[in-house]
Amino acid sequence: MEKNAKIYVAGHRGLVGSAILKNLKEKGYFNFVLKTHKELDLTNSNAVADFFCREKPEYVFLAAAKVGGIVANNIYRGQFIYENLMIQNNVIHQSYINNVKKLVFLGSSCIYPKEAVQPMKESALLTGPLEYTNEPYAIAKIAGLKMCESYNIQYNTNFIAVMPTNLYGPNDNFNLETSHVLPAMIRKIHLAKCLELNDWNTIKKDLDTRPIEGISGKSSEKDILKILKKYGIQKASDIVQVEIWGSGTPMREFLWSEDMADATVFVMESVNFLDLTSVIEGKEIRNTHINIGTGSEISIKNVATLIRQLVNFSGELRFNTEKPDGTMRKLLDVSKINSLGWEHTVDIEDGLNKMYLWYNKYIVE
Repeated sequence: MEKNAKIYVAGHRGLVGSAILKNLKEKGYFNFVLKTHKELDLTNSNAVADFFCREKPEYVFLAAAKVGGIVANNIYRGQFIYENLMIQNNVIHQSYINNVKKLVFLGSSCIYPKEAVQPMKESALLTGPLEYTNEPYAIAKIAGLKMCESYNIQYNTNFIAVMPTNLYGPNDNFNLETSHVLPAMIRKIHLAKCLELNDWNTIKKDLDTRPIEGISGKSSEKDILKILKKYGIQKASDIVQVEIWGSGTPMREFLWSEDMADATVFVMESVNFLDLTSVIEGKEIRNTHINIGTGSEISIKNVATLIRQLVNFSGELRFNTEKPDGTMRKLLDVSKINSLGWEHTVDIEDGLNKMYLWYNKYIVE
């Protein structure tokens, strides 16, 4: 990419999109076209067509998506499949129609079968049933990567699909109704620590910043305690408890969002579709997407323990085995991206510390 190339980052306010924009700016890119959801609804086909026709971006990062944790994925199944399919279809198709030079589409590691051999290679795609709780989201993401692959084959586009593992970092979603496991645990254990200290001032600041089901810092202490209990934070006798869904035994791989952004920009700058197809004429072209991760994993219980130590919470972590665990392991094989020349830099311990510092600075204060 030329430094003055016109770049569209879809989802630039989100966890990954904001990190991609920051990375690009640090590398000297400056010609951006950016639209908030209010300014451009990516599920609206006509609006997206008008936008691309008017703006003519040269490079597109498709980081916009309807996302959430295990609870949100399981409850809002229709919204997750519809909105993600519409966003992808509109942006990818209009990128083709308007001769975008290159597009990078961000998927998810949940595209792989529930019982896939670990670590999961790109070739594991479509070899078995998906995890039920996030099946609609996974199917949408599979459709997106296959759309990129299919357009490349038929129309000679240069659309690359990258599949990140579980992400966390600045601008993460700490809304307990919809958040992923790691930011949810950070916020819940942070609030539990405040309850342990009887620090109502900080609890109210937190809820003013991120109300839970309409309960803010201006609500009564009785109502606050009630909503905290609903989300697994309560004082039982003299001990504050934090409930975590599942047994704590599932293993997860976590990638710092700014590492993911760096990998995404690296792919945009250095990797082309033809680099991913060492296929001779007449053979099938498939699995050209790229896994992005760390190649290492940690149990949910150990992550919770690390957060507990970081927050200095002395209460009880209670794992509710009546709630679903989800997939037991989700470790990506990252040999493809490593062979292309990229590796992660932030390990989980350092990342958790960075994230909690960010949370306290930008969410609580």
